Amino acid sequence: MRRAATSHHPTTKITPKVRCAIYTRKSSEEGLDMEFNSLDAQREACAAYILSQKPEGWVAVADRYDDGGISGGTLERPALKRLIADIEFGKVDVVVVYKIDRLSRSLMDFAKLVEVFERRGVTFVSVTQSFNTTTSMGRLTLNILLSFAQFEREVIGERIRDKVAASRRKGMWMGGYVPLGYRVENRKLLVNEEEAASVRLIFERFVKLGSIKLLMRELQAANIRSRRGYMLDKGALYKLLNNRVYIGEAVHKGEAYPGEHEAIISADLWQRAHAIMGESPRMRANQTRLSGPSLLRGLIFSPNGDAMSPSHTRKGDRLYRYYVTQSVLKRGPGTCPVGRIPAAEIETAVIEQLRGFLRAPELIVRTWMTAIRHDDRITEAEVRDAFERLDPMWDELFPAEQARIVQLLVERVDVKVDGIAIRLRSGGLTKLLGELQTFTDRKDAA
Repeated sequence: MRRAATSHHPTTKITPKVRCAIYTRKSSEEGLDMEFNSLDAQREACAAYILSQKPEGWVAVADRYDDGGISGGTLERPALKRLIADIEFGKVDVVVVYKIDRLSRSLMDFAKLVEVFERRGVTFVSVTQSFNTTTSMGRLTLNILLSFAQFEREVIGERIRDKVAASRRKGMWMGGYVPLGYRVENRKLLVNEEEAASVRLIFERFVKLGSIKLLMRELQAANIRSRRGYMLDKGALYKLLNNRVYIGEAVHKGEAYPGEHEAIISADLWQRAHAIMGESPRMRANQTRLSGPSLLRGLIFSPNGDAMSPSHTRKGDRLYRYYVTQSVLKRGPGTCPVGRIPAAEIETAVIEQLRGFLRAPELIVRTWMTAIRHDDRITEAEVRDAFERLDPMWDELFPAEQARIVQLLVERVDVKVDGIAIRLRSGGLTKLLGELQTFTDRKDAA
């Protein structure tokens, strides 16, 4: 019996395909527009390494993962995000880079990437630092190399900070928010004349008013705003008034150095502004009241018919204002029946009487009768409404505006032993009515 012939075929070894993704990165954009740049050089080296592993089944995937001009200190990189997404979808088996720090310079960030690699069974290979993350020795080597990469990054950061500090000490502009009044050209601060005028006005008015609150109201009334269109609040004004860039200095970590830029305000104006800021808020408020317009200057007279002038005395930090005749100042209180009259008390009494006048029907009718001679379309109700609108507005007016209205309406205030008598100025109510109507028309138009 013949045995059947048996055919023997050589055994063929099947090598599985290993999909390799090449990742490249360059921190700066310098040279990226060249025909063959740093990213191309990294890719070429990685492709050559993959080709050397062809017997092991390594093949490069078609997609390119190139991040040009992006720091390795962040994971927010477009190509890296695409690579991670493809890893999560199971499209990649090996990540190949030229050097480890091309993938990340941060040990913590790299730990996150390694976690993704291990979860999806992906190997990481550096073609110039030969190791494999699937082995414990490879992971140890990886951590050591990344530690040095992070150390290098921190040293570079310290060098940059030292360079910035040295440049600041030389008075150079090193970037950041550009102060109101300046513009940047070729990394230098240049004066913006239109904004600089606002800065000078702010310093000058603060020196004049002595109050941030009053300054803020005045700037809002004049519609003077920041570069971005915001109203200047107290915080913004304090910051502006304390910015030494306006006297031509550069500041670094609290130290001031002569700057390369032109000053907007004089050293004298700066000193006067900061002398005021060095005073207590109560002292500044008292000084503001003292330097502000006296409501009844030139209008008030004593029972003897003598003119009374504004005066003041100071006790500690407190300021007391009065109206007093020259005879009292020179010869003593016995020369006038009322002596010194507290300013706030008499001014409040006059204002309350004026408010009463503006509500009195007979004065409203008299003003209306005068007004219709010039405009017969105006009604009595419109006159009454205009005067009623002034009453709630009064406390919001600046002291100078309050004084102007009093001067417009009042011809004389006679002080009696038992009260006051106010003589209204002829035509004053009609003029005030015209101003109130103009204000209302502008407000409605706006």
